[in-house]
Amino acid sequence: MRADTVRDLCLADRRAAAEEALAGGGGVAAEAIVRELADGSSPVDRWHVVPVLRRIGATAFDPLVRALLDAPTDEARERVGAAFMRLGEEALERYTATLSHPAPHVRRWAVRGIRHCDEPGPSALHALLPLLGDADAEVAGTARDTLLDRGPDFADGLVPFLREIRREGPGRARARALSVLAGIGGEAALSAEDLAAVERLIRIKAPDERPVALWACWNHWIAVPGGDRAGIMETLGLTAPRPVTFALGNDIVDSDGHDAGDGGNEAFARVFVTPELDGWTFVLGAWCDPGDAERSEDVLRLCTRLSARYGQAQAYYYGARGDGSAWLVAERGTVLRRYCETGEGEDELLTLGEPLPFERARRAELGLSPEWDAAQESDEDEAEWRTAAFDLAPELAKALGVSPLAIGPDTRARGAGVLALTPYGVAHGVPTGAYRI
Repeated sequence: MRADTVRDLCLADRRAAAEEALAGGGGVAAEAIVRELADGSSPVDRWHVVPVLRRIGATAFDPLVRALLDAPTDEARERVGAAFMRLGEEALERYTATLSHPAPHVRRWAVRGIRHCDEPGPSALHALLPLLGDADAEVAGTARDTLLDRGPDFADGLVPFLREIRREGPGRARARALSVLAGIGGEAALSAEDLAAVERLIRIKAPDERPVALWACWNHWIAVPGGDRAGIMETLGLTAPRPVTFALGNDIVDSDGHDAGDGGNEAFARVFVTPELDGWTFVLGAWCDPGDAERSEDVLRLCTRLSARYGQAQAYYYGARGDGSAWLVAERGTVLRRYCETGEGEDELLTLGEPLPFERARRAELGLSPEWDAAQESDEDEAEWRTAAFDLAPELAKALGVSPLAIGPDTRARGAGVLALTPYGVAHGVPTGAYRI
């Protein structure tokens, strides 16, 4: 089989004929494809060859394994591996058998192959459990990540075996088994001993912990002056507080924020209520979003109540990856301002009140009119303001008080942080996940 035939896969006008020729070429065609993948100068990549390799079927598996072993460079091995792990369900049994291969990188690519199968099934996932204690840390980590990703649908069958690893070992598998248990089954999957150990670790770490800035991709928070955590929680209707470290609270907020980005209401189930930090208490989590279509009116109502009780209350959203900003500022029971700039078509419908002095000052810095009507503003001015407003929430929060994105070890802290359930969490439960403590 000529190399030119394989390279014809890169040419739109020759691809169909090349696919037919290669698909009928069996092992000879598979060897030719593998040689091209291992050749760093070849234009052929996985997107060209995977459909053909799948049509060739089981005959292609062994040539790919040999190429993983013989690849002259790491780049060549990556090219071969990227095709190897996409052979699909037809290769599932072979992937599972290859988990015991003596070469760690072959085991790792076999694990990835299982992960990429549309329906890996319980047998293949059970076969991954011994690899949680693999001598190669990268293999063990890949097995853990695959179980976290594909295991939730098979949690009932996996949990007893993971608990056995927690009890009996091997020792180097225990920590990863705990992560998988938490990730696929949540707190309910943990044994009483493991749950007590986690709670004990939090009690040990929390007293000496220093504040850590919120690090989420999508940041949502309510800010209230003072340190009346119990009163703030009562006003917001938060219940079942449990002590957490900054690392744990922030990790949960970040994970739940990704659920919010995917449109899931599970993101509204819980919040991290911080200690008093430089005179402010923060409630962190997607439930606090002043610009969310589902949450905006309730956040407005709650901030109004908080401001009546504590003099001030603010709510913010900030997308740290260029996803915009939103803010709500209330004082003494009255909403002074709500503004949202996220690029969504209905942002302007959320606008309430007059621009804040900070907004006016920023517009003046940009050479824009401090007084403006969005409906009458020029396209150029509108675009310039939108660009600036996208990143404004953290700056505004700092100007009006404290931003949780700017706290650090030197921030004055009083009290302890807790994770609390929102009414959503009470009604529907909380997401599962493995988090840092």
